[in-house]
Amino acid sequence: MTVAEDVCTETADATAVGVPAASAMAVGTAAQEVGLKRGEFAIAVHLGLIRLMAPRDGGRPRVGRDEIERLRSQDGFPEALRERVRTVGTAEGARQLGISPDRFTRFARAGCLTPITFYLNRYRAIVWLYLADELTGFAAREPQLLTGRSPGWLRDRLEGGADCRAGNWRSRRVERLLSLTEDPWARVAVLADTLDPVQLAEVVDDPYERAYLARLRPEPAFGPTGPVWARETMAHLMRADEPDELLWRRVNLIMELDNAREVRPAPRPGGDRRAIPSPGSERAPAPDPRADADADADADADARSKSQSRSGPESDLVPGVPSSVPPSPCSGPGPVHAPTGAVEPVVGLLARIGLRRRTSREANRRQSPPGRATFGE
Repeated sequence: MTVAEDVCTETADATAVGVPAASAMAVGTAAQEVGLKRGEFAIAVHLGLIRLMAPRDGGRPRVGRDEIERLRSQDGFPEALRERVRTVGTAEGARQLGISPDRFTRFARAGCLTPITFYLNRYRAIVWLYLADELTGFAAREPQLLTGRSPGWLRDRLEGGADCRAGNWRSRRVERLLSLTEDPWARVAVLADTLDPVQLAEVVDDPYERAYLARLRPEPAFGPTGPVWARETMAHLMRADEPDELLWRRVNLIMELDNAREVRPAPRPGGDRRAIPSPGSERAPAPDPRADADADADADADARSKSQSRSGPESDLVPGVPSSVPPSPCSGPGPVHAPTGAVEPVVGLLARIGLRRRTSREANRRQSPPGRATFGE
């Protein structure tokens, strides 16, 4: 059984807009109108090629009739639009670049290539997909990476066990969702989705605020799809799992939360329950027939990368990463700069991201009687 990943979609404006029934249609109907599969349509929305509108009274995003006409008036429609959202897996991507699947996987693991989406094959293995357009741009930008020996930074990164695919996909998705809204609480909801419930409760200690953030979480545009375990995989991949990224997400969440609290408080029981438009919505693209071939290629390449020394192309350049992407082994060497615009002293910020709790535990450990270990040690 093949299950696809959720892909974010966007709203037309930061505030909800009225959508007359006669001038708008459901996203499924819109996908048929422009000749795209559901997965292709979701990627087009994610890339900003198609604009959605959020109904004023809530509900699923819709597509305006004028948006459909705009797309149809473009040169080369629908082939040009379909080509811009075409995705490839490891095997097909390697053929496009003229390299082996093993080298393609090493590029992706090292952070040179960023997936646009993924799905789960019948073995429940993650199969990453990449935009064909982006691979073409990568080959034109870094032709020296496709031949010759691999540079030292790439070999060191892979030998250290780096796998940047999930982190790069997550950063890309978060940045896209944040760009779709200026509502402060909606932005907090996007960042809250990158922490597990325990860590979220440490940063957002008010249960009413956490409930409000859960209501603002991006919703599937095409409705819930796939079994529970597939949705759980999506939720797991959305959560930061590296120490540097966790710290970065917590710091940014604290800053956005403080800003949201200054703009307006979260609603309390009995208060105004009018919904705030979500920053985007999500959906799962249709299963891809390349599942098994790409999953096998990824698995074989990963196994070979652990047992063999790497030799291969390449320059010492990695494709540019936005400054807002959290620091990680995938972003290369260099100093880490704290985000600007903090609303509280550094000591208070460190305490809120967990330093105070660690200091307390260390003090308790030092005060423990001889011969008795602190719980959990």
